[in-house]
Amino acid sequence: MSSKNILSSQYYANLKLGQKLTAVLGGIFIAGSILSGLALSSLLNQSAQREIASQALILMNTMNSVRNYTTNQIQPELVDRLDEEFLPQTVPAYSATEVFDHFRTNENYEQFFYKEATLNPTNPRDQADEFETQIVEQFRNSNDLDILQGFRNSDGQEIFYTAKPLKIGAQSCLQCHSTPDIAPVTMIEKYGSEGGFGWQLNEIIGSQVVFVPASIVIDSARRSFFLSMSIVVGIFALVIVAVNFWLRKTVVTPITRMTQVAEVVSHGDLEAEFQQRSNDEVGQLAESFSRMKTSFQLAMKKLERLKQKYSSD
Repeated sequence: MSSKNILSSQYYANLKLGQKLTAVLGGIFIAGSILSGLALSSLLNQSAQREIASQALILMNTMNSVRNYTTNQIQPELVDRLDEEFLPQTVPAYSATEVFDHFRTNENYEQFFYKEATLNPTNPRDQADEFETQIVEQFRNSNDLDILQGFRNSDGQEIFYTAKPLKIGAQSCLQCHSTPDIAPVTMIEKYGSEGGFGWQLNEIIGSQVVFVPASIVIDSARRSFFLSMSIVVGIFALVIVAVNFWLRKTVVTPITRMTQVAEVVSHGDLEAEFQQRSNDEVGQLAESFSRMKTSFQLAMKKLERLKQKYSSD
């Protein structure tokens, strides 16, 4: 054992019972607070991620409704005009992106960003970057995977993302994306014949991704953490104080009183009484001391009689 440990053990051994009790409860309080903080931090961080992801999924479902509306109601009305003029408003991805940009004017969602990251897009703004390409490939390689979420670093900023696969689910989509020769001429004139072709029905061609700065997730978790920890530490402190008070009153104080009485008795004052105030172990200890004092008194009286007897002889 090192000298430091020896000194610590000697210091602890020299403490009074009440001080030891306070030290132990204080250690429990500190350890409990740290462990509770670590557990709460992890739990609340995950909860914040689920909350942000839930909002992102709601936004994606909203964008899917916009896409379906564009495909089923806007395109049929304007398809005849596409040979004369290409209308991006007839493209589901364009409509969803524009609606989301307008949606971001709401201050509660101004830091949310939406992208239909596509491997081979018609519009260059939908081109998937290297990280988004990896997401799309994961969806392509696993038919059971329907959502991905996590963090990415972009230009030195941590970003939380939620992604879902983007699949060609309608035959009408292939009118513009199968081969250039059957695509609207005006679309070819606007975007060229290189991107956005060769798509297949039910093929995953990209991913819907909602991005939000990680600071939002962290700040949300931090606010919940401070509030929860304040409550936990407050309750923990009250419990520790209550336990400390109860133990001092029911254990430390009676033992201290018995120690004082035992000290007086040891100096010959047999009038002092060990008061039994309870029937628990402490009370039984007081009763045992009382019996011991009574036995001591009887022994002293017997010794006194023997002394008197031998003195008279």
